[in-house]
Amino acid sequence: MELNAGRFKAYASFIKLEHTFFSLPLIYAGMLLHTRGWPTPRLAVLILLAAAGGRVMAMGLNRIIDAEIDRRNPRTRGRELPRRAMTMAEAWAIVAIAGLMYLASAAAIAPVCLVWSPLPVALFVVYPYLKRFTSLAHLGLGLAWSMAPLGGWLAASQSLRAFHEVGWLWLFSVLWVAGFDVIYATMDEAFDREWGLRSLPAALGRKKALHIAVMLHSFAFLALYLLWSGPLGRSQASGLILLAITGLLVWQHVIAARRPQFAFFELNVAVGFLVLGFIAVSI
Repeated sequence: MELNAGRFKAYASFIKLEHTFFSLPLIYAGMLLHTRGWPTPRLAVLILLAAAGGRVMAMGLNRIIDAEIDRRNPRTRGRELPRRAMTMAEAWAIVAIAGLMYLASAAAIAPVCLVWSPLPVALFVVYPYLKRFTSLAHLGLGLAWSMAPLGGWLAASQSLRAFHEVGWLWLFSVLWVAGFDVIYATMDEAFDREWGLRSLPAALGRKKALHIAVMLHSFAFLALYLLWSGPLGRSQASGLILLAITGLLVWQHVIAARRPQFAFFELNVAVGFLVLGFIAVSI
């Protein structure tokens, strides 16, 4: 019984289901930009299943691809694969099950969603390799994460004809995620430099890298502002939420040097839900 409980705990830690809270608000925000109101319960549930399946698959693939790097890194060697709390075969089985749930949910939403469903998977497979070759890997992660609002919008619209509806939110997602990934990478600056991984902190140093993260988040704010001042119509309620989002973006840079883990996860989960609220009250 203890073995089973321990194995279940390892699986739960491996898939990091709580990281779905990063992407889920942006998925529903993208959906709302098209529906302009509450979706059907069927669509909302199918989007939730697709989001959970896709996120677990993406996390699993990342951990599998980076298993050797995680084994060498003192910060990550306690993860499940490096410390052999689970086998590589078990990791692939989790990825396969999550992938089936993701594909089945996409197919149930609409054929066009199934057709485009490999794109986010491909981006999350490519991303771990980017940091071996280029300091632009942070933008690669932003591009992969930006599939969240685009996926929600596609699930609702079932067409690519009106991409402009979600364009500013998509751009915000790219820049927002790239910015907080730079902050997160400061925790591995020395390791990345030693092992030839091309994060911005390793290439430029922590101070310059954090300056670039500020720039990325400044342009991310601009994308949201243009969304608010244009398609969303400058409502007072959404304007107040935009100010709250701005405050959290600023706060994470104030504490980035001291508490990068908190700036990475807790604050940005809050940002994601505020963005969802920003879209919801506007429509």
